[in-house]
Amino acid sequence: MAALDGPTIRLRPLSAADAPAILPWYNDPEIVAPYDRFGVDTFDDFARSLGEAARDPASLAPRYGVEVRASGALVGVVGHYRAHPVLESIDVWYVLGVPEARGKGYGSEAVGLLVGHLFATEPFERVGATCDVENVPSVRLLERVGFRREGTLGSILFHHGRWHDVHVYGVTRREWAARRPPGRT
Repeated sequence: MAALDGPTIRLRPLSAADAPAILPWYNDPEIVAPYDRFGVDTFDDFARSLGEAARDPASLAPRYGVEVRASGALVGVVGHYRAHPVLESIDVWYVLGVPEARGKGYGSEAVGLLVGHLFATEPFERVGATCDVENVPSVRLLERVGFRREGTLGSILFHHGRWHDVHVYGVTRREWAARRPPGRT
């Protein structure tokens, strides 16, 4: 996997060597838990998943680190996976693990780079994403990047002692191309 460069961030492939920087984000309930299930990963399992992600289309492990180009600081991760064994789609996800990096457009740029790359390299006609209906920053990010809300799944994600609804988003190859100037993915 090659690095993907945007105006302010770079998506770079991850390896097991990145686990010490990223694992604390996954094990921090303030970063992951408010809108998703939370479970503590062991270092060995997490490092192994980083090393295997590139070869496993169903892997939920991060595939790219989000680096700020000006400083080289790793501020988040993005990933993608085959969400369904029959339906022809690929889903993306993202985490900005450094709170000070939020609200600066890095997440939108990272997701845009990833989606453009997927449409340029994969045969799928649709890229999807899901988010807890209470995760307003994620809703805004997906809509800003060009995803369309396709529906809401009721009581499908259990965390914090209760069931949560989840929005389903998608963007087709045609929709993505229509939003981008010629020559830009």
